[in-house]
Amino acid sequence: MENNAFTGRLTQFGLTRQEAGIYECLLCEGKITGYEVAKLLGISRSNAYGSLASMTEKGAAYLVEEGTTKKYIPVPLEDFCKNYIRRLEETKSWLLTNKPSEKSHVEGYVTIEGAKNIMDMVKSLLSRVEQRVYITCTRNYLLVFLNEIELLIRAGKKVVIITDHAVRYINAKIYIGGPREMEIGLIIDSKYVMTGEYGEGSMNTCLYSGQKNFVELYKRMLSNEIRLLAIQEERDDEQAGILHL
Repeated sequence: MENNAFTGRLTQFGLTRQEAGIYECLLCEGKITGYEVAKLLGISRSNAYGSLASMTEKGAAYLVEEGTTKKYIPVPLEDFCKNYIRRLEETKSWLLTNKPSEKSHVEGYVTIEGAKNIMDMVKSLLSRVEQRVYITCTRNYLLVFLNEIELLIRAGKKVVIITDHAVRYINAKIYIGGPREMEIGLIIDSKYVMTGEYGEGSMNTCLYSGQKNFVELYKRMLSNEIRLLAIQEERDDEQAGILHL
């Protein structure tokens, strides 16, 4: 019965793997006893009842008493997800209000490892753009943070993209260069840079820094590539014009 992808996603909402499997069982079966859950999933009754009790505390299940029989029904999936996110937002607000004073520090060089951590960092950086962002990566990677790019464009931020295949973004400047392969890089507001490798088969390691010298060096490198690509575009346009004469 257990759908690995479905239960895997549920664990991101505070459920253990077993609780996620039981939640899926409740969705499929409706009102059900702990004994029936244990039988369907092939787990002990003590584990089933323990998980169900935990799930009621977490807001994933309701207890329904019918005489002397205790049964459980699932909290509707959309309600469960919304409630969990709302509680997280409330906790976030409290933490930001009550956080200890942060000691100022000089920005260094931070190594980010792992595909998930890299993509989380990319999306976090894109959410912080105040004026402009330069992005270089293969077109397939652009699709991963499509929503973040579109939000920046709609907000009137300057978005410049260097990639390897044609991509359509209205009000964004696109340059088509050579193969990007696993390369990924960003410059945020000329203040922060993240560059490295991301993707299947790569080391999934990036370097992030706000060090002025590093930012200037990376800016210069991208500027040189953009300048060459712009020259090539002009030549291609001129050639296309001649061919149509």
